[in-house]
Amino acid sequence: MNFLEQIIEYDKELFIYLNSQGSEPWDAFWMLVTNQFNWIPLFLLLFFLIFKAYGWKKGLVLVVVAALLVTFSDQFVNFIKNYFDRLRPNNDTSINNVIRILKHPRSFSFVSGHSTTSFAVTLFMILSLKKYYKYPLLLLLWPLLFAYSRIYIGVHFPIDIFIGMLLGFLIGYTFYKISLLFLRKIH
Repeated sequence: MNFLEQIIEYDKELFIYLNSQGSEPWDAFWMLVTNQFNWIPLFLLLFFLIFKAYGWKKGLVLVVVAALLVTFSDQFVNFIKNYFDRLRPNNDTSINNVIRILKHPRSFSFVSGHSTTSFAVTLFMILSLKKYYKYPLLLLLWPLLFAYSRIYIGVHFPIDIFIGMLLGFLIGYTFYKISLLFLRKIH
C-alpha cells in the first residue's frame, strides 16, 4: 500500500469513528446545522455589522466582494470535485453499510464545498471586522459546526473537510486582500 492509499485508509477509519458517534436524538440538530439556509440570520447579522462598521459605500463593496467569494469558492470546489471524482462516504460501497447516513447526495466528495465556502466567508468577515468589533474570532464556531455536520450526516470524509478548510482560508484571505484594493479607492 502506497502513502496516498494509506492516508485514504486512515481517513476512512477516522470518518467511521466520528460518524459512529452520532445518535438518533442528535440527528435533527445536525440536519438543522448542515442546511445552509438555516444560517441566513447569521449572514444578515454579518451584513448589518459590515454596514455599521464601514458605512453604505464601503459596506456595499464588501458585500459584493463576499458574494464574488462565495461564487468563486462554489465553482472552484465543483471543478476540484469533478477532477478527483472521490465518492462520498454514503456512496462508497466499501463503508456505506457500516455508517450512519442522513443524506444521500450523488455528487463527489473531495473537497467539501460547505467547509471551503464557510471557512472562506468566515476568514473574510473576521479580517474585515476585527478592528471594529471585539470578538470576531467567535465566528469560527459557524464553519466548525457546519463542516463537522457533513461528517455526522455521512457525506464527507475528514480530509474533505480539512482540505476544504485550508482552501477556504486561502480563498478568504485572497478576497480580503482584493477588497482592500477596492476600499482604498473609496473616500
